[in-house]
Formats: sequence, structure tokens, C-alpha cells
Amino acid sequence: MEHIEYHNKLFKYIFFLPAICLFTYLPVAAQNVRVAAAANLQSVIEVLQKDFKQKTGINIEPVVGSSGKLVAQISNGAPFDVFLSADMSFPETLFKGGFAAKQPVEYARGSLIICSSQNIGFENWERMLLTARVKKIAIANPAIAPYGKAAEEVLKYKGILDEVKSKTVYGESISQVNTYVTTGVADVGFTTQSLVKEAGSKTDLYYKVIDPKYYKPILQGMVLLKHGIDNRGAERFYQYILSPAAKSIFASYGYRIQ
Repeated sequence: MEHIEYHNKLFKYIFFLPAICLFTYLPVAAQNVRVAAAANLQSVIEVLQKDFKQKTGINIEPVVGSSGKLVAQISNGAPFDVFLSADMSFPETLFKGGFAAKQPVEYARGSLIICSSQNIGFENWERMLLTARVKKIAIANPAIAPYGKAAEEVLKYKGILDEVKSKTVYGESISQVNTYVTTGVADVGFTTQSLVKEAGSKTDLYYKVIDPKYYKPILQGMVLLKHGIDNRGAERFYQYILSPAAKSIFASYGYRIQ
């Protein structure tokens, strides 16, 4: 009897051991990836999220905001795994501060446009901004938003920065600028080219791509954060963003890919 009982116990142990191992592994395998994403990525991150989930079965939880504010949150302990910035300087700041596991890498280059919900003509947009027709010009806060910094560089290059200061309305992020433009709160705005695809058929937009020679390249950088070192999904998402599949999605939203 003892011999039979021993074999029954052994059988149960062998039978249930794989199940125990499986359920122990599942939370790790299903661990979500928290991604801090610059505001200019608001629409494209949703497409990347779906494509990555389809390819890997891993969920990402994007939190979108201005690059500067996201850096402040990460520096204060926010539990993000990967940071997609609108420039390279913010990821470099995190790396130098010991918050990143790897040096920053460029994943895309931003494209700046001047845009309006009104067909006001952009053939000579520099002069048009000085006319009475344009009362409000939306720009993202240049202190924390790289696209806002690029917009000011363009206005300075054209020699009209001081002349349009009184008309300028600053948004906390490029997302707020996009809202100002699409709702008509601002007559024109300087924003990311991805807005055009994001708006699609929902809103008629008129725009002109700003010549890249008028501003410093908007090199958008990414870092794997130390919080994500033990999250295998974070490493996979990091590698995915550098893949041809992700680059194709970025290109479809107007980003320049090297």
C-alpha cells in the first residue's frame, strides 16, 4: 500500500509540475511594457502598439506627453520601461543621469509643417503671418517641446520672430498645438507632419512642409530605461522600434527615416 501511495503522489507531482511552472511563468511573459512617448507620437504610437501586439502578443501601455515633462517624471521615479523622445538631448540627459540602460539611439527624424484649418494660402507664409488675417499662431513651448524649439528657429531664420511674438499662443505640448489648429482656436500653427495623417478625413487641413534647412534636424531618440531591464518585453519593443516594420509606419506618418 505504501508503495502504491508513493507512486500516486509521484504521479500527481509530475503531472502538476508543468502546470505550476507554466502559471509561474505567465505573469513574466505577459508583463506589459510602459512606454513614455513624446506628444508628437500620439497617433503613430497607437499603430505601433497594434502592430507590436500582433507580432509578439505583448501589450504596451503608452503615456503621451511633452518630452521635457516625461523626463521630469522619469527622473522622479516614474516606472517607465522605454522612452521615445522628440529629440536626442532629453534621452542623453537620462543616460548621463543614470536612468537609462543603454545610450540613446535615433529612431526617426521629425518633419515640421505650418498648418491651418483655413485655406489661407502658404505660398508666402512668412509675409502672411505678419498680416491682420492671422491673429493667433500656435507653437509648442520651446523649453520642453522640441517641435516648438524648431518653430522658433524657423521664425528667427526668417527674421520675423520678434514681429509675431504678440500673436504667439504657446501650447504645453505639440498635442495642444494640434488641438488649437484643428479647432480653429489658432489661425495657424507649427506642428508635426504626422498631424495630417492623424486628422485624415475628419478635419480639412491646409499645410506646407517647412524646409529642413531652416531648423536643426529633429533627431528623435529612444532609450531603454533601467526600470525595463528585467522586462523582456521592453527589450523586444526597443528592438521593434528599430525594425523595418516600425520604420515603415513612421515613414507613413511623415517622419524621415535614415
